Amino acid sequence: MSEAGRWRFWVDRGGTFTDCIGQEPSGAIRVTKVLSSDDAPLRGIRALLGLGPDAPIPPCELRMGTTLGTNALLERRGRACGLAITRGFGDLLEIGDQSRPEIFALPVDKPPPLHRAVLELDARLDPEGQVLARPDPAALRRELARLRAEGIDSLAVVVMHAYRDGSLERAVAEAAREVGFSHVSCSHEVAAEIGLQGRGDTTVVDAYLTPLLRSYLAGLQRALPGSRLQVMQSSGGLTPAARFRGRDAVLSGPAGGVVACSALARAHGHEAVIGFDMGGTSTDVSRAGVEPTRVYETRVAGVRLRTPMLAIHTVAAGGGSLCRYEHGRFTVGPHSAGADPGPLCYGRPQARELALTDVNLVLGRLCDDRFPFPLHREPALAAIVALSDRLPAPWAGREPAAIAEGFFEVAAESMAAAIREITIARGHDARDHALVVFGGAGGQHACAVARRLGIARVLVPPLPGALSAWGMGLAPLTWHGEADLGRVPLTSALVDVMHRAAAERVEHGRAVLERDGIPRARHQALRRVDLRYAGTETALTVPLPAADDPDPVGTLRAAFEAEHRRELGYDRPEHPVEAVTVRVEIRGELPPPSLPPIAAAKALPPPLRATSLYLRGTWHQAPVYLRHALGRGPVLHGPALVLDDTGTLVLEPGWTLRVAEEGSLALHDEAGPARAALTTACDPVQLEIFANRFMSIAEQMGTVLRRTALSTNIRERLDFSCAVFDREGGLVANAPHMPVHLGAMGESVAAIAAQHPHPAPGDVYATNDPAAGGSHLPDITVVTPVHVGGNAGEPDQVLFVASRGHHADVGGITPGSMPPDSRRLDEEGVVFRGQRIVHAGRLDVAGIEATLRGGPHPARRPAENLADLQAQIAANHAGARLLHELVREHGRPVVSAYMQHVQDNAARAVGEAIARLPDGEARFEDRTDDGIPIAVRLRIEGSTATIDFRGTGHATETNLNAPRAVTVAAVLYVLRCLVGEPIPLNRGCLRPVSLVIPPGSLLDPPPDHAVAGGNVETAQRIVDVLLAAVGASAASQGTMNNLSFGDASFGYYETIGGGEGAGPEHGGTSGIHTHMTNTRITDPEVLEARFPVRLRRFAIRRGSGGEGRFRGGDGLVRQLELLVPLRVSILSDRRVHAPFGLAGGLPGAPGRNLHGDRQLPGRARIDGEAGDLITIETPGGGGYGAPVPPAASPFEPG
Repeated sequence: MSEAGRWRFWVDRGGTFTDCIGQEPSGAIRVTKVLSSDDAPLRGIRALLGLGPDAPIPPCELRMGTTLGTNALLERRGRACGLAITRGFGDLLEIGDQSRPEIFALPVDKPPPLHRAVLELDARLDPEGQVLARPDPAALRRELARLRAEGIDSLAVVVMHAYRDGSLERAVAEAAREVGFSHVSCSHEVAAEIGLQGRGDTTVVDAYLTPLLRSYLAGLQRALPGSRLQVMQSSGGLTPAARFRGRDAVLSGPAGGVVACSALARAHGHEAVIGFDMGGTSTDVSRAGVEPTRVYETRVAGVRLRTPMLAIHTVAAGGGSLCRYEHGRFTVGPHSAGADPGPLCYGRPQARELALTDVNLVLGRLCDDRFPFPLHREPALAAIVALSDRLPAPWAGREPAAIAEGFFEVAAESMAAAIREITIARGHDARDHALVVFGGAGGQHACAVARRLGIARVLVPPLPGALSAWGMGLAPLTWHGEADLGRVPLTSALVDVMHRAAAERVEHGRAVLERDGIPRARHQALRRVDLRYAGTETALTVPLPAADDPDPVGTLRAAFEAEHRRELGYDRPEHPVEAVTVRVEIRGELPPPSLPPIAAAKALPPPLRATSLYLRGTWHQAPVYLRHALGRGPVLHGPALVLDDTGTLVLEPGWTLRVAEEGSLALHDEAGPARAALTTACDPVQLEIFANRFMSIAEQMGTVLRRTALSTNIRERLDFSCAVFDREGGLVANAPHMPVHLGAMGESVAAIAAQHPHPAPGDVYATNDPAAGGSHLPDITVVTPVHVGGNAGEPDQVLFVASRGHHADVGGITPGSMPPDSRRLDEEGVVFRGQRIVHAGRLDVAGIEATLRGGPHPARRPAENLADLQAQIAANHAGARLLHELVREHGRPVVSAYMQHVQDNAARAVGEAIARLPDGEARFEDRTDDGIPIAVRLRIEGSTATIDFRGTGHATETNLNAPRAVTVAAVLYVLRCLVGEPIPLNRGCLRPVSLVIPPGSLLDPPPDHAVAGGNVETAQRIVDVLLAAVGASAASQGTMNNLSFGDASFGYYETIGGGEGAGPEHGGTSGIHTHMTNTRITDPEVLEARFPVRLRRFAIRRGSGGEGRFRGGDGLVRQLELLVPLRVSILSDRRVHAPFGLAGGLPGAPGRNLHGDRQLPGRARIDGEAGDLITIETPGGGGYGAPVPPAASPFEPG
């Protein structure tokens, strides 16, 4: 059969349903939907062709997207694979970046590794690509054969710095194939970029999924002899089934929808659109212009992926999201009813809870007779009536539809927040976009979400329930290639190197597409390059200039800085730029499908019927239309419902609808944003909405700070926090960043407010003073007053946003400003004591530099401090802008009132958590390695608690003193953990608690005492004693294992994870940061490329967790070789007193610090020589419950 005479099929295999679109040889389009299964694409094709279940399918063209890879990753159902990695790093991918996914979760929920076995290789390169170790071929084959004999037939090969030279990996791969491995993935082929962990994760994903995917696709190909099978990649391009890889599979299904959104933007003349794909369990949002937006690194199922992917943001709010009233708030999600039992209206007896689909049915936003199966309104109504009995006045007396509308509004805000994340946080204005709505549930929420964002245009494409499948038909065949350039300055000579690298990859890609049957005349070559400011990790992708550009360096720099200003809000014209990666994409354009034009009509058809629709507190009669009956020309005014085969569109009052020629429904908001006037009284619906808005502001501040900072500590380790504060400096909401910062920041902001009671607009302040809420000197807090207007004639009110970031160096007696042996504050660095650093919008560079260069031990690299302060100022500016926007929407009195309401709500939630504890008194005491007691007495009386630290030792001459603000932060963290629900962490959490902290003690030292270790060591021990007092957990590692090194020109600092303590129902997690920190550790390759050290080993310290009924988590081993003379500082604890067990559990192993073979104390400073080895062995967590059988511990508990 000729190509022209073949059917073409576009299929999106989802988790529940598979959407199938068929195009007849004549061009006519047919659509069907079948339940997902392995043979769903074949069943869908047979249904479209009218064939029986076993009838052969004639040769055709099939383009398919699939969630098979994503589901296998989420459910850990991939092919058994092994990992062959450079010696010393066999545990690296299990450790990850040592951060925990949920900072307040007890226990830590860490996904297991994908690989089943590890082979450590004597294979290694240095950052320049020179071979440091080469495996012995005979020994390598023996080890590979042993792995193969264990039933593993897929292998990931990851060699340190192989992005520079893949020859060592190729040799390992060849040996693996010779001993019988059926599939081998090499990291230099999968992701040829620096970053051992990200490249390693991606390679393991590829080895884990590729055999599974290719086996499935081979089965499809056998069932479709003579047919052409192409598969959608995460990047939005198709590839032949034989080349489809696991690394490119995770967004294979959703990518089709984004491609279709981009095509819709072009067809309607929009510069950019926002995709809004709402399904049963979640909602995907994306931004697409003429070209879809791509990212090159993301996380899926706890795994970091480095591969070109469309930028898709998912929020846990779909039709199945559970709707609850908890702690005085209406909540929607993240838990879901799923497809089975599903929402209550499905009528299944196992269903127990109200879901968002139930809410929409009660509101009249769903027609119960147009669903794929009958819906039952009565169970949903009954659940709402039962819920109303628990609601406060006036909600308790409201009709069920009013309560349902409350949940609907909360869900709409959750979806709007996700869209703000992909627009506002990245320098785009959501109002400049059209909203493209698709997915089974999107039309029910389209107008409501758009109005929340000020979006006036909504497009509902043809086939909205199968848009991802339609996108398969629109996508080109693509090939992607990249070349790592190293970290080299941008010069004309480098541009020549870029062009040569791009030309090689363009030629290779064209040859690949030619073999796929796409002639060169239909190829489009896109050449791009990743640029960044030297010393940062935030790379932005810009087009590579033409070869005949007279000033390619100027062109590149101008494009980069324009993108930097747009996305990050500023540029640095004097700062050098470096090139990172050349990226090439070859597209083979395929004939796009089209739908027949919609016929013009003179008038609207008669409605199918009228239905009752509840909107803004009132029932309306809304006409119901069938979509296919609407013609082009007439205007439909809301309210109305428009039904098609896959969903319901709710056209709200004030909106109009026109049918476009190609079949899209074009909606326009004629009335503009209209919000019900809110009062200052607390409303449980608005409480949840405002809590989410305040949190969203802090999160978007964090996004800006991370992307703009220069310091590795902020940019990579994520040692920063952002938050929103009320007019008194009280913490209102924070992003889930660093727990040790959060409680302390409020005291810093309050101190600034008291010190500067009348700030001028545009003023910004900085503080790191431990006596005024500071934690330790490297943590500098930047505070921005936000002047918000009131009603006419009222003076402005000042609210606050603030960011705290750990600077790489602020002076002191050691590089990195974390001296192990400091005894006075001035030995730890310079102090900002509420200093104004911006006046009326102008940065006070001279004043900042005077402070940084002042004191007995000034900062070593003031220019870097200045850059990070500017990043914090930019983050605060973003927060201030968003806070102004919120005030414009609702007015200052309402916003100020809800700042107090969210604090009241947090107090209520903490009180309820305390009430779950038995009344009475508990005591617990632990000791530092110096023997200083940390004692707590906890008294519970109903919903209040007294936490009394009397009995704790006096302030010490060492630096383990914890400022009072740090102690408060530790208490706040424990309270939030005990709540166990996602409430805002704010000042209200402390209201049910009477806190007694003896002045002059270790936990509230006098001014000017050294505090470097109090923030990072003592804070951990405070949490341990509090959790032990309530019986929640044995001791975790109880230290942050602070390691810093440097010389007169630089300082580097990191903290190292360890073992988590076990609890009454769980073992401890190994190799993780616990409690008051959650910083990521620098990637091994990045560390070696930036600093004169070699990382010899980073591994789990097996057997270091304490035994018990539930075992404590194991610590870590991290070994560095110095390549030049460096001063090294170690600040740690738990080297003498082991982390205690609880309820009969045994203690974990204490940590050890080694210089060569010589054991060092917990706090040590050394002048190391080139070749010296520094080894940190971190503590394990304590066990919980008596071991079975009984065991004795070799470790002495604290």
